[in-house]
Order: sequence, then structure tokens, then C-alpha cells
Amino acid sequence: MKKIVFVLIALSVIANGYAKKFLEKPNVVLIFSDDLGWTGLGSFGSDYYETPNLDLLCNNGMKFTQGYATAPVCAPSRAALISGQYAPRNGTYRVTDVPRSKRFKMEDYLAVQPKNRDFELEIFTMAEMFKSVDYTTGMFGKWHIHPTSPGDCGFDKWIASQGAHYGFKTSPHYDVPKDVYLSDFMADHAIEFINENKEQPFFLYLPDFLVHKPHEAKAPLIEKYKKKKPVRGQKDPVYAAMTESLDQTVGRIYQALKENGLLENTLIVFTSDNGANCHMNSDFSLKDNVFTDNLPLREGKGKMYEGGLRVPYIFYWKGEINAGTVCDKPIINVDLYPTFMELAGAQKPDQPLDGESVVSSLKEQDKKSDKRALYWHYPNYGPVNRKSGTPKYAYIPTDVIRYGDYKLLEFYHYDTEHIELYNLKEDIGERNDLAEKMPEKAKELHQMLKDWRKEVGAEYPYKNPDFKQK
Repeated sequence: MKKIVFVLIALSVIANGYAKKFLEKPNVVLIFSDDLGWTGLGSFGSDYYETPNLDLLCNNGMKFTQGYATAPVCAPSRAALISGQYAPRNGTYRVTDVPRSKRFKMEDYLAVQPKNRDFELEIFTMAEMFKSVDYTTGMFGKWHIHPTSPGDCGFDKWIASQGAHYGFKTSPHYDVPKDVYLSDFMADHAIEFINENKEQPFFLYLPDFLVHKPHEAKAPLIEKYKKKKPVRGQKDPVYAAMTESLDQTVGRIYQALKENGLLENTLIVFTSDNGANCHMNSDFSLKDNVFTDNLPLREGKGKMYEGGLRVPYIFYWKGEINAGTVCDKPIINVDLYPTFMELAGAQKPDQPLDGESVVSSLKEQDKKSDKRALYWHYPNYGPVNRKSGTPKYAYIPTDVIRYGDYKLLEFYHYDTEHIELYNLKEDIGERNDLAEKMPEKAKELHQMLKDWRKEVGAEYPYKNPDFKQK
């Protein structure tokens, strides 16, 4: 009996020790790429792009196969990430309000979209959550959350820049030679931040501007990919060179952590703000002008099909996350806030958080797909027909719910709607619309979507009183 009791006590001590080790304050490095699609890495299916450093993290960590951004474009995805809230709560619906071009006027639009709200300083951000438990915080890269700065939102040290890979400007101002590559510049400062804070817990947010336009890359890498054979729509040597530069930055961050002896106490997370910029014809063939693809997914950036929303997710933590593990459970970027909150031992803030922690999945206790609903609200208008004031369905406001294997899209005007339903398990490319074949399932998901929009106070387009028929 004494031996049995001793064994039980020993097992309990071991289990408690493991849990304590896993949940003690780790450093967190979040690398957030720009416009990198679901198949944009070698470890996620590309036979064209070379990403050995990211593949190393993926092969020695956990890969999420059903990972999502909260929007098909950058600004709302970034605001959701930092706030832990879907767009209707944080108020960032799109990049810019229409009209975005001098060719259009407000009178060209049959309906008016709800305007972006300013990101409120009252929102308790991810960085502020880390600071509440004595982390040092740093941000180096693309911010794009208006009208705030990273310093307004909890970052102790920060540099923001976007819009160019060479000849870029920074906030705060740095004198940067024109031949310096933006990703290299930000990596230099991120590594300096790691070196300076290696003796205390830190949160490093590295929102790299790669692989967003303009397409600018280092000449030797461009020449390398000119010699490679294209694979489907993945064919542009400059874009491929940009992808490899992103991978090199990840490798530099990994090496800095390794040299400082921090890999065993640092969680590295890599993902993207939205899908790659790629579009299709009505027969699902790639348009002639594409420079990359998201195949087998449909469409890309700006659209609410899988190609615009599904992105890579990699979690790496040496000695804590088992190497080569794969998780099929859906994850969305608002899940990162509660995940980091649990690992850092922080208290939930006095505000809604729309995600769920995936710590149990990282421990391999909960790897299978669940029945949690994921939601998207994107009341955004794209290009319109200037005579009728109406755009095509794919360019009008679109909301989405994913529940289990099913995904419903509602394309809506101020007075009309169009529903599509897909079974993603059987039809990841969203080629077979089931809305008419499965009306009860479509009705069920549509009602769930309506209930959610009411709960979060989602804003809708309305008829434009200034519309002028051409």
C-alpha cells in the first residue's frame, strides 16, 4: 500500500511539475506576415517557394491545418488580433472607407457602408495584457491600426513602417540608407530587443511587411527564382524572393533566441493577416495576371472564400510542443489573445474576448475539430458598376459563419441577400454550393449568423440617398 501511495504521489508531482513548467511565464514571439497565403510555405504545400527556417519550426512544432485570419484584408485582421475582438466590437471593418479612388464618388454607390470607427484606447490590448503581468513589450513592423500608435496600445519599444521595402520611412524617424531592406531593418531591431530583455519575460510582435506589394526583393534571390520552374500560379521570381527574405528573417529571430539560450522558454507563433492576393475566373481557373495562388482554395485576398481567409499557423516551443504534430482544430487569430493570456498567467480583462485559448491543443489533449462557430463580418464594397451602382456579389458586403464542416456565406446589399453553403471537409475548394440542396442546414447557420450579429451590434449598409443613376 505504501508503495502504491508513493507511486501516486510521485506521478502527481511529475504531472504538476510539467503543468507548472508549461504554464510558467514564457517569452512570446509573434511573427505576423502580410498577404501570405495558406500554401505560401514549403511546409504548407508549396513546391516553388523555399522556406527552410519556417519549415524547421513547423516540422519541430505544431502545424494547424485549419487556421484563419479574422478578415480578408490587413487592417481589420490586425485590429482583431491586438484587441482579441471581432470587427463589430473593435470597429475596424476595412482598410479604408469608400470611395477609395478619384474615379468614384459617393453618388456612384447604391448603398452606404458603415464607416470604420477609431480604434479606442479604452480597449485593453494584447500588449497591455502582457504588461499587466510584468512583460516587456516590443513591436517592429507594420502597425496599420488607426488612429493609434503601438506606444498608445502598450508597447514599450516600437518602430512602425509599411508601404515600401526599400527607401521606406519609419515612425519614430530613423535615418535609413535606401539600400536597406525593411525586413532586415526590423529584424535588426527585434534582435536588439531580444538581447536587451533576455533576463526578463518579453512579448515580441513582429508584423513583417513581407510579402505585401510593392514587389521589391534582393537581386540575388530574384535571379535564383528566375531559374526555377513555376508551379501553377506560383511563378513570380520577385514574389518568391520576397517570401524567402521573410523566411530568412524568421531564421535570424530563431538564431538570436538560440544564442541567448531562450528557445526552451519561448513560444514562437507564425501566421498571416489574410490570404495571398490571387483571383480566379468564373470557371475557377486562375486569372492570367496572377503572381501566386492559394490552390486548392478558392480566390484570395479581399474575398471571403477560403483563399482570402485561410492562412498558415505554426506554433514552436522547444521541449514543450512535440515535434511534427498536426492539429486539425479550426483556429482564428482572436484565439491568440486568450492563448497568450493563459500562458502568461494574466487575468481576463474587463471586456469581451471573442476567441478561445488553444493551450490544450498545444498539449495534444484536444487536437480534433470541434463544433465551435467562427464568424466574419465584412460590410465592405469593392468596385461598382457606375451605371447601376451595384457590384458583383463577391464585391458587396459579406458575412460568414463556419460551424463544424459547414461554411455559409451571406452576400448582402441594403435590401437583398444571396446565400452560399459549402461542406469544407468534402469541398475545400468551395466549388459545390449546397444552399438549395440543404435548405435546413443553410437556414440553421444563417440564423446563427443573424443571432451573432445582433449580439455583437454589427452595423449594416443602408440605401444611399445621394445615389445618382447614370
